[in-house]
Amino acid sequence: MYVYLYDNFLRKGKYESLVKSMENRLTDFGIAGKIIRLQNLTNAQEIVEDEVRKGAQTIVIVGNDTTFGHVLSRAASAEVVFGFLPVGPDNAIAEILGIPSGEEACEVLSRRRKVKLDVGWVNNRYFVSRLVVEPAEISIVYDEKFKVFSEPGKRLELVVCNLMPYISEEKKEKIVIHPQDGKLEAFLRPVVRKNMFKVLYEEASVFPFEEMVVSGNRAFTVEADGKKSKETKIKIKLAKKKVEMVVGKNRYF
Repeated sequence: MYVYLYDNFLRKGKYESLVKSMENRLTDFGIAGKIIRLQNLTNAQEIVEDEVRKGAQTIVIVGNDTTFGHVLSRAASAEVVFGFLPVGPDNAIAEILGIPSGEEACEVLSRRRKVKLDVGWVNNRYFVSRLVVEPAEISIVYDEKFKVFSEPGKRLELVVCNLMPYISEEKKEKIVIHPQDGKLEAFLRPVVRKNMFKVLYEEASVFPFEEMVVSGNRAFTVEADGKKSKETKIKIKLAKKKVEMVVGKNRYF
């Protein structure tokens, strides 16, 4: 049994034709199913758990990177296979998973090529794509062995990647993370200075880790899978749970 979680933005008229053609292809493949339309305040975890109790075997996220993070950061613990049908812009995760946009994604879903993917855990909730600590005076201890801290008056930006690639502005390249290696990857960039138009950074240092503690004397901003919060201390680690996901043959890992 397939259940499809549609992002609310798919109601826009410009997506109507594409979504309809995708639904027709799903019917052709014999994998059409129940459609649930997500709202901004929808509790994805409750929906997924309820549908699994009713017999759902595959939960398919329909939307973009934001949709993907919204659902899986809450429902990653569900014992079910997840699929993804990317629609519209902002679909870097789909590219990493080897899932094309539009009707071709339906064929990938129908083939059910499944892999298990690493999941991050921060302060008692999951994240699957990326976590960002915005520039702040912070100290970092990772794997209980190594410590990094900002000099007084200096700020550091921390980006922890899992499924979402890291974009290196300095080297003009996209760094793809392997989401099955049993590690998370951290990219740390000291702030050089800030002008009227942008923040300038040193080149990022990268290090893999299993557990990290980030703390600051003042509250810093954390964004994980699109959700922002103010924190003074966070623990980031690799979750014991893995997500089972349908992927394409052209995936990056």
